[in-house]
Amino acid sequence: MTTTNGQWFPSTWPDQIRALAGGALTPVPPRRAATVLLLRDSAAGPQVHMLRRRVSMAFAGGAYAYPGGGVDPRDERPVGWAGPSPQMWAERLGLLPDGDSAAAAQAIVCAAVRETFEESGVLLAGPDADSVVADTTGEDWEADRQALVRRESSFAEFLARRDLVLRSDLLGPWARWITPEFEERRYDTWFFLAALPEGQRTRDVSGEADRTEWLLPRDAASGYDRGELLMMPPTIATLRPLTRYGSVAAAHADCGSRDLTPVLARAQLDGEEIVLSWPGHDEFTRRIPRRPSENVAAGDTPGAE
Repeated sequence: MTTTNGQWFPSTWPDQIRALAGGALTPVPPRRAATVLLLRDSAAGPQVHMLRRRVSMAFAGGAYAYPGGGVDPRDERPVGWAGPSPQMWAERLGLLPDGDSAAAAQAIVCAAVRETFEESGVLLAGPDADSVVADTTGEDWEADRQALVRRESSFAEFLARRDLVLRSDLLGPWARWITPEFEERRYDTWFFLAALPEGQRTRDVSGEADRTEWLLPRDAASGYDRGELLMMPPTIATLRPLTRYGSVAAAHADCGSRDLTPVLARAQLDGEEIVLSWPGHDEFTRRIPRRPSENVAAGDTPGAE
């Protein structure tokens, strides 16, 4: 199938959008989630760690993504903490100023660090506020990682047992995207940047991925533009800005000025067509014909094979 780029676009979306517009579909509440763009410096510039989701997966199979996942309710448990306070994080993440905002912010940050460890073996934690674990490749570390994946241990219990504190200062807020209202699985996802800690290395341990790579953002974006790398809109949208930085430190320094206004797709009916758009991201706008077969013929459904 000929495509203009690698934008992930499921063939089920048109029917779901029409069902929502017709009142036959009720949006499900989005679940909070966190994703981390793990970076490292190279001679050619910063590289980003990406996972390719298994082609067999029902959701976004074959798409490139970053380590991340949903918030576990246990992520709100008291945890060893270093860096900005949960309340400061609540303000930066745009959470409503209520009695639960600090706990919610802690859970989101914990989920970001936990999921990064679960899916890449990289741990953003250390014995104190000024140090980071140097190596997480031993059998004992793998046993702890597996226990977290199987939900046999909470992240707070894991850190306490190893006498470690979560280094929230190693994360930089980058973006926030909410899954469209017509999707069956919905997430309110915060994207963070983090530098690969010195001495640590990523491992291909994610059960959801069949490939892991370190890529220059410009190469990954070019692969997407050529239709060679499949990505969901939030992935390529958070990747493109990284192409202008010459170092990880420079990218991380800009996190404080990033706009975290949630990006949520809009779907409108225009006669027989659906107009699907993401505010502020015109490259993703699509006009979808009445019949899905017309969409396929026009090459407008990359990745929906």
